Amino acid sequence: MSNFIEELKWRNMLSDIMPGTEEQLNKEMTLGYIGFDPSSDSLGVGNLVQVMTLLRFQNSGHKPIALVGGATGLIGDPSGKSAERNLLSKDEIIYNQECQLKQLKKFLDFDCGKNSAEIVNNYDWFKDYKFLDFIRDIGKHITINYMLSKDSVKLRLESGMSFTEFSYQLIQGYDFYYLYKNKGVKLQMGGSDQWGNIVTGTELIRKLDNGQGYAVTTHLIKKSDGTKFGKTESGNLWLDPRKTSPYKFYQFWINASDDDVKTYIRYFTLKSKEEIESLELEHDKAPHLRLLQKTLAEDVTLRVHGKDELEKSIKASQVLFGDSPIEELKNFTNSEILDIFEGVPHFNMSRVELDNGINILDLLVKSGVYPSKSEARRSIQQNALKINKNKFNNVNEIINLQYLVNNRFILLQKGKKNYYLIVVE
Repeated sequence: MSNFIEELKWRNMLSDIMPGTEEQLNKEMTLGYIGFDPSSDSLGVGNLVQVMTLLRFQNSGHKPIALVGGATGLIGDPSGKSAERNLLSKDEIIYNQECQLKQLKKFLDFDCGKNSAEIVNNYDWFKDYKFLDFIRDIGKHITINYMLSKDSVKLRLESGMSFTEFSYQLIQGYDFYYLYKNKGVKLQMGGSDQWGNIVTGTELIRKLDNGQGYAVTTHLIKKSDGTKFGKTESGNLWLDPRKTSPYKFYQFWINASDDDVKTYIRYFTLKSKEEIESLELEHDKAPHLRLLQKTLAEDVTLRVHGKDELEKSIKASQVLFGDSPIEELKNFTNSEILDIFEGVPHFNMSRVELDNGINILDLLVKSGVYPSKSEARRSIQQNALKINKNKFNNVNEIINLQYLVNNRFILLQKGKKNYYLIVVE
């Protein structure tokens, strides 16, 4: 076994740790778990911190357990929330669980012997637990004052909190007790906002079984520009390629700032301390080459989406931001190409119009690339225009269907970075 806590420390991930935890982990293989909220049919980039925590835990020689909250998901965790969430149906929860399980299996090893990963669902032990029995057997051991002291509750007292959400920490605490009693789980991990819920579990273990549970939390990531990690202008960044394309996923990491990337590469890759420090030294010599960002983007995209999607994402990036010819996109679907050029001004044309042919100057003005024919002509004569990544200098050229990429697109480029996409319907 290797030292899991030291691993978290040098990666600057460790937030809080219960006394005795490190000693327990160094003494023997330990079962530890993290809970995942099935409120969506995909894990998001924000969940990756905890997924990687479980992976490091397993790589340190311990047994990781991913708890999918089929029961707690029916209530909703109030931690970090300013308002009560809409409750999902049981069918929605079950579907979301199944989708998340497939994603977790890309990271954790479920067939490696005694420390093989395992997935559990707290609905299995809550579905037949009667309410009166629960509040009699469990509720009497945790005082109202204790529950009110938790940040997840205090932050919501002014705006209001239902009994449903108030009870969440008691239910999560019972999860820990149940796993301790029935599976020998001694450690719960999570983000720093989960500390109150986790120690409620250790309190139940102490009071109900005179036992000892342990706790570790990791820092919540905060971006240097103050925006929320894992969010983009278009919303959450997901692991499911149907919700966030592999290209967008890759670009998220590529676009990380120099301040943020040094945090991300520690959190989200398995590279050693020596490897990361060497990469940082190399990066600092020529930051414009974005070595850290490229290394991070390739590592995480490969793990989440596989080799083929990584290679396509790199090709697309080289077309849009480098000198690669547009022919590199010939194996991409139309929807993938539209996704790559999201944010680039689009102009729709009819296929009939292009079949008849249109003068390049008329096209440039009609599509809004230039405000006038004279300015378009001057730009072409100065070699400032490219069509489909190729230099263009014929002001009399007639543009027709032969210029189409994938039989649907024409890419116009004014100067170095100003793109315009013609979409033929």
